[in-house]
Amino acid sequence: MHSKDDPRTRPGADDAAHWCLVSSHLPNSPATARVVLLCGPSGSGKSLLAARSGLPVLRLDDFYKEGHDPTLPQVVGSSDIDWDHPLSWDADAAVAAIAELCGTGRTSVPVYDISLSARTGAETVDFEGTPVFIAEGIFAAEIVERCREAGLLADALCLSRGAVTTFRRRFLRDLREGRKSVPFLLRRGWRLMRDERSIVSRQTALGAYACDRDEALGRLAAVSRSAPEVVDDVRVSGG
Repeated sequence: MHSKDDPRTRPGADDAAHWCLVSSHLPNSPATARVVLLCGPSGSGKSLLAARSGLPVLRLDDFYKEGHDPTLPQVVGSSDIDWDHPLSWDADAAVAAIAELCGTGRTSVPVYDISLSARTGAETVDFEGTPVFIAEGIFAAEIVERCREAGLLADALCLSRGAVTTFRRRFLRDLREGRKSVPFLLRRGWRLMRDERSIVSRQTALGAYACDRDEALGRLAAVSRSAPEVVDDVRVSGG
């Protein structure tokens, strides 16, 4: 049985994961790079892991929808916006950016302010000459199949550190960064702690490999070492 807040049981929960052809987003030239999609529950340490890897990083949180978007989902039984639902995120724009980075090494991405729930500008991301990069965010698993089908995927990892540890890390981070009000952070934190197991289960079902920090670093290092071969023949192992 799943709780009413289980993302697998919410109406439209699979919409962002449903892949479609992305040929309109792909460059004409063959891809010269591949992406490692890094997901995991909010607060699991994805950003720190990505930074520690030494690989270039695309922040998928910058593809959140803005707070005034009428398609934003709400938490069941609440007036809170459900920022942990895949429909709060623009999967098409994320895939387009990844495809352009894999093909040309450069793309323009939005700059998103979580505390404002708004895009505050745009910036150019330049990964030219890089055979492998990371795209990290809580919704990265939603686009595993689309990236695989487009021939862009090097690996897909789901970082899991335990519900209590993740709750503490997430709350302290969000409080420090002033992301939302304290009551909102507490409500969200308790909900996500209850749902962590189902969140990880969903992300692995979508094709991400669940692992801890050390194993993730090992897989990232292996992908980096084999980058020329990865570009020729992409496979996701252990998923």
